Amino acid sequence: MSVSVAVRFLLFFSITGLISVLGHVYLYRRMFRDTSGHPGWRKAGIAAMASLCLLMLGSRLLSRVLPSDTVLALATVGWTWMGVTTYLLLAFFTLGGLRALSHLVHRWRARPSTASAAPAPAPPPVSEERRQFLARATAGGALLATSGFVGYGSWRAFHPPTVTEVAVRLPGLPKALDGFTLVQLSDIHVGPVIQRRFMNAMVDQCNALKPDLVCITGDLVDGSVDELGYSVAALANLRSRHGTFFVTGNHEYYSGDEEWTEALKGMSVDVLRNRHVRIGEPGASFDLVGVDDWAAARTGSPHRYDLSKALSGRDPERAAVLLAHQPSNWREAAKAGIGLQLSGHTHGGQFFPFTLAISAIWEHDAGLFQENGRHIYVSRGTGFWGPPVRVAAPPEIVKVTLLS
Repeated sequence: MSVSVAVRFLLFFSITGLISVLGHVYLYRRMFRDTSGHPGWRKAGIAAMASLCLLMLGSRLLSRVLPSDTVLALATVGWTWMGVTTYLLLAFFTLGGLRALSHLVHRWRARPSTASAAPAPAPPPVSEERRQFLARATAGGALLATSGFVGYGSWRAFHPPTVTEVAVRLPGLPKALDGFTLVQLSDIHVGPVIQRRFMNAMVDQCNALKPDLVCITGDLVDGSVDELGYSVAALANLRSRHGTFFVTGNHEYYSGDEEWTEALKGMSVDVLRNRHVRIGEPGASFDLVGVDDWAAARTGSPHRYDLSKALSGRDPERAAVLLAHQPSNWREAAKAGIGLQLSGHTHGGQFFPFTLAISAIWEHDAGLFQENGRHIYVSRGTGFWGPPVRVAAPPEIVKVTLLS
C-alpha cells in the first residue's frame, strides 16, 4: 500500500470513526440517559453503545484473528447495526424536529395580542416525570419506525433480486444479432455476509434468463481469493452462448485485483482490462469493450482507466458495448463510438435517505439514460455493501436486449 493510499485510508477511517462515536453518544443520551435516572440502566446503555460502536467499526479487522463462522455472525450484527443506527438517528432527528415545531406553534398561539398590554404568563415548568415520559415515547417511536424500515430492508436485501428488462437500439448492430441478450450483474460484494448460498441462487436466476452473454461490472468481492474463492467459484456455473466477462470495480483493488484476475480466469470468466473482444460470428458481430475502474489510480495500483487503449485497433463504426464500473466518462465514450455503456457503483443509494444523496451527487444514478441515440444503464447492484438493507433501491439483475 502506497503512502498516499495509507493516508487516505487513515483519514477516511478517522472521519467515519468520529462520526460513529458521536452518533452513538447521541443515541445513548436519547435512549438511556433521558429515559431513566437509574444508574444500572445508564451503565448498561454505555456498555451496549460502546460495544456496538466498536463492532461496527472493527468487524472487518476481526476476520484476521477469528474463525470464519464467528466472523460471519459478528459481521452480520455489525453491518446490520449500522443500518439500525442510521434509521434510529433519522427517526430521533425527525421526531425531535416535530416536537420543536409543536413547541414553537404552541408559543406562537400563546403570545399576547397587540391589543393587550399585559405580558403572557410564563409557561409552567416541565416536571421530571413528564420529561421522562416524552423521552420514552420518543425512543419508543424511533425504535418502532426503525424496526419497520430495517426489517423490510433486510428482507429485500436477501430476497432474490428483481429482474429489470430493457431494450436498447445499438447503433451499427447487424440485423442478424437483433434480439441479442446480455445479463448484467454488478456490485455483488461477496464477503463476510454474502457467500456461496447467495451466489448459487443468483447463478440459477441468471441461467433461467437464457442469456447470450453475461457481464459483471465490478465490485464483485470484499476480501481475498483465499477467503472468498469458494463462494465466487459459483460463477463457473453461469451458462450463456458467449461466456461471462468481468471488469474491475474499486473494491477489487482493496482485495487484490491481480490475484482475482487470475482466479476468475480459472472460473471461466474473461477479464477485460482496457481491451476489447469481438462477440459473434465474423459476418455478424459487435465489440465488447472493458476498462479498469475509473478510480484505480487512487488506490495505488499501477493500472488505470484507459479507454483509448481499450478501443485501440477497432473500427469506430462497428457496434460497441462498454463495461465500466463507474458511470463516469460516458459522453466521451459515446463520442468514441460506444453505443451502450453498462455500469454500477452507485447502488442507487441502496437505502433511503442515501438514495436522495446519490441522486444529487451522480447525474446518472440508476437506470437507463439516453442522449443522441447513445445509452448508459447504471445498475442498482445485485448484492449490497455494508448494512444488509435495501429500501427504495431494490437489488437487480439487468437483462438487456439489443436491437439493430
